[in-house]
Amino acid sequence: MKRLVLSLVVAMLLWFLLFSPQTSHLINFWFTMSCSALLLTTLAILFGGRPDIRFSLTEVAIGIALAVLLWLVFWLGDQVSQLLFSFARDQVNLIYNNKVGTNLYVLSILLLFLIGPAEELFWRGYVQRTLTKRFSANVAFFLTTAVYTLVHVPSMNFMLIIAALVCGLVWGGMFRLFPQHFTAIVISHALWDAAAFVWFPF
Repeated sequence: MKRLVLSLVVAMLLWFLLFSPQTSHLINFWFTMSCSALLLTTLAILFGGRPDIRFSLTEVAIGIALAVLLWLVFWLGDQVSQLLFSFARDQVNLIYNNKVGTNLYVLSILLLFLIGPAEELFWRGYVQRTLTKRFSANVAFFLTTAVYTLVHVPSMNFMLIIAALVCGLVWGGMFRLFPQHFTAIVISHALWDAAAFVWFPF
């Protein structure tokens, strides 16, 4: 548990650096995010062991389907939030401002092959899996989703925090119910990241 707590502290510090208004303007977001992804992946492998990644047509199909479903959920959520909250569009635009001036092809590659997979390897593949062994699958799901959401709070962006909560519930819930499909969860995260940020933004 000490290693897990240390890893979570590192993740919290990195997310504060990335998203806090006090620090985000001091860094290059995507360079720092990529370095954070590499560091968290390293910690996950060192402390949690080799990830159980097994590609197959079934895993790819489930991953694509889950990514499409989650994108549709966010599309609907975007429409509803604009009706309910006057600040919704401005806060969403603040998130997308991070990609201004960044080559979209490079960004797609980073999201698909580094950032998206790294987040799943850390949050579900290491944190939730470790907590499941320590407590129970339900407690692990709740705790992982809560921490995954809370690390985005320093952004002070309500829409980003809610987005993290929804993603945590979906990917964490999938891991809770079908841990054998972890590869599909990784694929869905990578595809959703690229779709939501680059290919089909809201």
